[in-house]
Amino acid sequence: MAPLLAQLRVELILTLRRAESLLITVVVPVVLLVFFGAVAANPPDFLVPGLLALAVMSTSMVSLGIATAYERYYGALKRLLGSPLPRSSLIAAKTLSVILIEIVQVVVLAGIARLMFGWTPTGSLPEAVAALVLGSAAFAGLGLLMAGSLRAEATLAIANGLYLVFLLLGGFILPLDRLPGPIGIAAHALPAAALTDATRGALSDVSAQGVVGPLALLAAWAVVTLGAAALTFRAE
Repeated sequence: MAPLLAQLRVELILTLRRAESLLITVVVPVVLLVFFGAVAANPPDFLVPGLLALAVMSTSMVSLGIATAYERYYGALKRLLGSPLPRSSLIAAKTLSVILIEIVQVVVLAGIARLMFGWTPTGSLPEAVAALVLGSAAFAGLGLLMAGSLRAEATLAIANGLYLVFLLLGGFILPLDRLPGPIGIAAHALPAAALTDATRGALSDVSAQGVVGPLALLAAWAVVTLGAAALTFRAE
């Protein structure tokens, strides 16, 4: 337990020192919430769940993927895996650090939405937690897939590129039914849309049956991305 807690502390400290990581994980979702909450026609019940999903995606895919890629590039990952620290403790520490950051994101965004726009979540809290956990797993798998198989520079570029693509096609801010037909159909198959649909459905009065489909698609993405990351990941 002591090695795990020590590595978890290191992971959190390193995260706080990465200005670009804090920008993507904390600042961008808050700015989008304040801006679109003030000017957009979409009600908070639509906007807030989408931005909670966006925060999870940014932490699990962009922050974790890029950080791991550069740890691999500089040889830190190889040294960690060759140290007395068990591989399971390293993976658990990275997982827990992501979860803790996401908890902070959810609390901050929900608090701001409550204070500024009077947002109150409805629906099912367990379903919302399931959506965010599955989304975290799916996007962490995608981030680790890039980090473990591509050069650090390529991971940086592709992760940020995918972030922008998912931001536009994930339904985080604008409804997917506003997209042109073929693009909208393709967008619904992406993990970003599955995460927003599941989170939005769980935090609204949508019936449980309406959340099952997005949750199942999200779970499938999680299995595929984590499995592919496990098969292709290289420490150097």
